[in-house]
Amino acid sequence: MKFKKIVGAGVLSVGLVVGLAGFAGATSGTIGTTGPDSNNQINSENKSKVEVNNDNDLNLRNKNEQHASSGKAEAENNTTAGNAGSGNAANNNSLSATVAVTNSMPAGGSGSGSGSGGSGTATITNTGPDSNNQVTSNTSSKVEVNNDNDIYISNTNEQSARTGSAEVSHNTTGGSATSGDATNTNSSSFILTLSN
Repeated sequence: MKFKKIVGAGVLSVGLVVGLAGFAGATSGTIGTTGPDSNNQINSENKSKVEVNNDNDLNLRNKNEQHASSGKAEAENNTTAGNAGSGNAANNNSLSATVAVTNSMPAGGSGSGSGSGGSGTATITNTGPDSNNQVTSNTSSKVEVNNDNDIYISNTNEQSARTGSAEVSHNTTGGSATSGDATNTNSSSFILTLSN
């Protein structure tokens, strides 16, 4: 009765451990027809270690410096002066950045603690009296994932737009003086997609 109890507990242990870590593979063993006072052992040891280190450094920098000036228009010291016009000064800037980083786990490293394809069987039969019958199965699984994500975004925009001076002076008959518009336009768009 003692012999049957030991074997039964040993086989149950194998089934439990392999069920928790099926990816460790199949283990099997058979011991039969041994003599008295024999030492019968089935030992199985499975180890699995998955280590993933992801170090993602994203550095986005945009520096835009623009300067625009229109000329100076003058109509001076004339009997009859015409028009004085200065052109427009304009700055335009547009930036679009799209960054996608994907870190995927290696196959078999999901860390869920379950899987398929693992099975274990152990059989000890027909052993002699006073024999020592043992079934030992050790399965260890370690999954370690380290994600270090550093994202830095810097967008600097400096714009300067000036129109020139338009003068009509010291004329007997003066025309019109026109100075153009000064315009600055800036557009920035950042899209970051990070998946570990």
